[in-house]
Amino acid sequence: MIQAPAHPAKSPPNIGAMIFEHTGDSKLVELPFGLGEWHLPGPWYIPGTHVDVSPTKHVVFMIVAATLVFLTLWYGGRQVARRHREGRGPRGIGAAVEAMVLFVRNDVAIASIGHGGEVFAPYIMTLFFFILYCNLLGLLPWGAAATGNIAVTAGLALTAFLTIEISGFRALGPKGYLKTIVMVPPGMKGIGAVIMAIIMTPVELIGKIVKPFALTLRLFANMTAGHFVILVLLGLIFVFGTAPAAIRYIVAGGSVALTLFMMLLELLVAFLQAYIFALLTSVFIGLMRYEH
Repeated sequence: MIQAPAHPAKSPPNIGAMIFEHTGDSKLVELPFGLGEWHLPGPWYIPGTHVDVSPTKHVVFMIVAATLVFLTLWYGGRQVARRHREGRGPRGIGAAVEAMVLFVRNDVAIASIGHGGEVFAPYIMTLFFFILYCNLLGLLPWGAAATGNIAVTAGLALTAFLTIEISGFRALGPKGYLKTIVMVPPGMKGIGAVIMAIIMTPVELIGKIVKPFALTLRLFANMTAGHFVILVLLGLIFVFGTAPAAIRYIVAGGSVALTLFMMLLELLVAFLQAYIFALLTSVFIGLMRYEH
């Protein structure tokens, strides 16, 4: 009697590869509601170079986030204007958007920057809402958090760095701005002032670079770490896929419960990281504009 060959044992899924595939950038966008996948066009190279500038998954979700920011503020503004015309009290989405805008404007931008902070309020509000939507889109099953890409957070930090330095230069003038680089304690003169300038100038320059570097890593690390934890918890279900049934049920139940808790925590982190980025940017602008 010929015995049929045994089926080869299925190897467990590569959880690490799944995590990096979900959190990393790619040319493939998963469409919602099981509609399939969208292969993005490209590569598009800059003429004469090997630099690919074709869109990626994170670029797509940044465009979606920017569109949502525009629609949110546009719709909220229309609702508030209609409410004022009709003399009604605040309610609905318009009231929620107005409350968030006033909070970011008054308690983040103006409170941290000081006199003249209202000029920077639109920029700070744009940072807050854009980062918030990027973070929230990463919580969708088919979504991606563009803020989990260090190139994106570095780009946001670069805009903050330019705003900080240019606004400081305009507020202090060339002489005052130079003092933020070549720092000499008040009243010190002669050789002591020269020595202090030589010692403190590299420190001040490093301090200018550290600020955007800290903004970059803080947002990137927090958004990436949360997704890693969620995917690792879900991956436990597959790791214990060959275990006895009782252990599988226990692991699956615990994994789902912890994942739901982490998703709620990530929802809080999404708002918190947008607030922290906007707040620190406002604080750095205020510190640069006022020499004292």
